Amino acid sequence: MITAIVLIDCATDAIPEVAETLANLPGVSEVYSVAGHVDLIAIVRVREFDQIAQVIAGSISKVPGVLNTESHIAFRAYSQTDLEEAFAIGLASAD
Repeated sequence: MITAIVLIDCATDAIPEVAETLANLPGVSEVYSVAGHVDLIAIVRVREFDQIAQVIAGSISKVPGVLNTESHIAFRAYSQTDLEEAFAIGLASAD
């Protein structure tokens, strides 16, 4: 699975509508309304790199109200499980 984090600037009066539209696009797993220098962050998850261009340039960027996007491709995902395994030194659990 390939994950892209897409930072989205949109028309201020259209943020909720843009977020709803984005959340319903194929390949978009989550959309967050955020504080900061962007209005929305979308998480795109696809199986092949070619699909990233289809979702971001072909769909997200064409949604009315989207003014600008900045995309970041994730190289590796870290979760609490991954961190626990990374710091484990092979000792049996005390439980």
